[in-house]
Amino acid sequence: MTQVQSSYSEFQQRLAEAGVSFRLGPVVVDVSSDIPAVAEGLWRFYADYPAAGDDGYADFHVRLFQVGGFRRWFRPQVQFGMDGRHPFKPLPLEQAFPMFEWTLNWCVATYAHQFLIFHSAVVERDGVAAILAAPSGSGKSTLCAALANRGWRLFTDELALIDLHDGQLVPFPRPVGLKNESIQVIRDYAPEAVIGPSYHDTRKGTVAHMKASADSIVRAGDRARPGWVIFPHYLRQTDVSIRPIKKAAAGLSLIENSFNYHVLGQVGFEALAGVLDRSHCFEFSYSNLDEAIAVFESLEPPL
Repeated sequence: MTQVQSSYSEFQQRLAEAGVSFRLGPVVVDVSSDIPAVAEGLWRFYADYPAAGDDGYADFHVRLFQVGGFRRWFRPQVQFGMDGRHPFKPLPLEQAFPMFEWTLNWCVATYAHQFLIFHSAVVERDGVAAILAAPSGSGKSTLCAALANRGWRLFTDELALIDLHDGQLVPFPRPVGLKNESIQVIRDYAPEAVIGPSYHDTRKGTVAHMKASADSIVRAGDRARPGWVIFPHYLRQTDVSIRPIKKAAAGLSLIENSFNYHVLGQVGFEALAGVLDRSHCFEFSYSNLDEAIAVFESLEPPL
């Protein structure tokens, strides 16, 4: 059962009153909000996700609400809450849906220690996953969005989840966050993609979101083995380039991109070593998306 089986008005009412629960890969998120922009964003991007069960269980109970007092009328703001706590400062009300996306990333990165978590995009082909590990501004999300529209399955745009028991990558498919110039780049490159409105003057500049494909949502339980660890970097007017790097160097970079390696200790070290043992590691630079896709299509998985 999905949320789309109800009408939008019914969905909006449930969101404002009792809240709605989604299963997003390995986690269940319960959301409540009476802010119209949050309802619109959730309906646009999450209506096709499985609804959680009726037992009331959720990994994260989150609430997005408008700040009261004089802020209701002067420069209105949105506040995030989880289990009665408010760990972040309010944001402008028009950024309510991006705030949901950012704070959901925070919830998982802060509490889901059953996984080793990297700040990485992940795409999959034929059961083998490519980890695209890079900081914000590297072109990671642009490349991920392009690959997801050229036959690769979207696992995640932000959080690579490594199962600590079997070393496999766990799908966490959600909207791809596009920023600044990359928004129009992907609109032009994949006109069939569902891309929502642009939100201006955020802490990341202008942001918009690309909806995950139906296949990635339906197959959110299908894991994959790691095959490639790739550190992408967008460089204007440069030829595409991919070069192998030593696994030790790749491991250090992954640690720098990990949210919880320092928390997991030896278990995290063993999980990281397992990813590196099973993967080819590369540095990758690009400017043209077609050329970048061609390189990814030529990648040979490890034996």
